[in-house]
Amino acid sequence: MVKQERLPPVAELCVATMVLVVIGGTYIAAHVPREVPLALPTVLVVAAFALMAVNVGLFARVKEFAWGTFWLVFTRSLAGYGVISGLLVYVFVRGDIPGDVMGFLAASLVVYAIDIPLLLGFSVARYQAAGPERG
Repeated sequence: MVKQERLPPVAELCVATMVLVVIGGTYIAAHVPREVPLALPTVLVVAAFALMAVNVGLFARVKEFAWGTFWLVFTRSLAGYGVISGLLVYVFVRGDIPGDVMGFLAASLVVYAIDIPLLLGFSVARYQAAGPERG
């Protein structure tokens, strides 16, 4: 097991990223089917992507970690959450969501589909014996 104080705040940044996505999704849902002002969703989606990129960058610098376990959990959950996100996009398309709003919802689902598997993989692997393998 890696000393916890040496790990970046991956879980906390994942949660913060999801908070941004949930706020944006709630804001959009509160306005549909009327015209949705897109300034706030734009800021939130960009901030979510930026925060996720910072999180991945910090996490990728960790050398001593159970990377094999991380990649096992991450890839399996990525497949599952990718399917869930795809189904939600289908529901939005069938629900006649306008194209500009659909773009923000799809971008939010991309963040969701990557962020949650990152959180799951990190949460499982952080308590495993560290190995030199790197996925």
